[in-house]
Amino acid sequence: MKHGVWLMAGVLALAGCAANAPPQPASALQLPSGWRAQGEGDAASAHGTQVEQLWWQAFGDPVLSDLVGEALARNGDLRVARARVQEYRARLAQADANRAPNLAFDGSPTRTRTPAYNGVPYVTNVFQAELQASYEIDVWGRLASLSDAAGESYRAEQASLDAAALSIAASVATAYLNLRGLDAQLALTQSTLQLREQSRELARKQFEVGYSSRLEWLQAQSEYHAAAEQVPQLQRQIFEQENALAILVGGNPGPIARGLPLAELVAPGVPAGLPSELLRRRPDIARAEHNLAAANASLAATRDQLLPSFKLTAVGGGQATTLTDFLHAPTALWRLTALAAGPLFDGGRVQAQTDTAGAQRDQLAYTYENVVRNVFAETENSLGAIYRLKQQAVENDARRATAADTLRIAHNRYRNGYASYLEELDAQRTLYSADVGLLQLKTRILVASVDLYRVMGGGWSAGEQ
Repeated sequence: MKHGVWLMAGVLALAGCAANAPPQPASALQLPSGWRAQGEGDAASAHGTQVEQLWWQAFGDPVLSDLVGEALARNGDLRVARARVQEYRARLAQADANRAPNLAFDGSPTRTRTPAYNGVPYVTNVFQAELQASYEIDVWGRLASLSDAAGESYRAEQASLDAAALSIAASVATAYLNLRGLDAQLALTQSTLQLREQSRELARKQFEVGYSSRLEWLQAQSEYHAAAEQVPQLQRQIFEQENALAILVGGNPGPIARGLPLAELVAPGVPAGLPSELLRRRPDIARAEHNLAAANASLAATRDQLLPSFKLTAVGGGQATTLTDFLHAPTALWRLTALAAGPLFDGGRVQAQTDTAGAQRDQLAYTYENVVRNVFAETENSLGAIYRLKQQAVENDARRATAADTLRIAHNRYRNGYASYLEELDAQRTLYSADVGLLQLKTRILVASVDLYRVMGGGWSAGEQ
């Protein structure tokens, strides 16, 4: 009993030899109670909301879904991220292997010619084989801390892969929706060009019969060329957008298939009171959490370097002077060793390493808080963007309706000789501007919905109540 008490006292005394680890700083993070911007649904619809991973399918465009699927399978950046996950999986396996026993063997047939006491050389043969086993007893949990650190780093890399996949999916969806927006603008411009051609022809006829001045005819021609100038510009933008999208999906620059037109694409609704718990599924938040946990585990392992290590080594084998004896009746040899080793004086090296690890841990703690704050800001901005863009679209619809009526009246007045072509020309410009604004707003609302999916870490669907 007395020996047990002394042993326990010795262990406690050794445990006090560990370096002093600084405590983790208190968190200054304060989570908001709700969103400043609200969705268009009711708050009850958001209760039980769950994350939907395949959020891009909510747009109902099979071509968009195919493009995202191709990008997730073939994108070059994702292939690099997957390789990094494999690297950290191997590091975790290596850290776990350090906690397991180590077995090794060696065989050494030896033939020597040495002089005897009388100076006459003689030849001897020695055949020897050994099996060695060693194991470090993890008394203080240092090896376990290293495994924990490797495991958290591995999970952080998995979160990085998820973050990259989310970013790639959002980039593909954004690029595709912008492409459909450019397609719609090109179709509008080509249709407007036909109307400008008709107006130019009418102005020419009016001028030839002396009903209008040459100035009006020249102005009609100018408007026609202004519309015609927009066509190659939009075609160039479409060409470049297709090439960029093709690279995103892991292919070579080239044409992109089309699905639903812009007019049929509808942004999914956002329920009011969308729970902030969805943000915990964001990969960058998970990555920051795992990095912080890995730093804490590394700090614990660094702190315990001053503590002694305990190892057991066992060696067994056989030896003989002839191969026959070695194979049938070797002389048995064995050795059992218990080793305790630890530093006596290191000049403060381990304490400095511990302080360094503690400072790195604190940096990751502050980084985690910054990531969470930025996530809330991004979510607020995305919700606010969708809400304000939809308000802007309502006003644009009203402006476009007024511009269409204005053009109709101006055209009739011009045809009947009650007004100059300048009135119709001004009305055409106003309507075209409203139409372009409508298409751009529709595209921006769709892209803002993609951005909301990105900042929320995925989509949302009503779960079971």
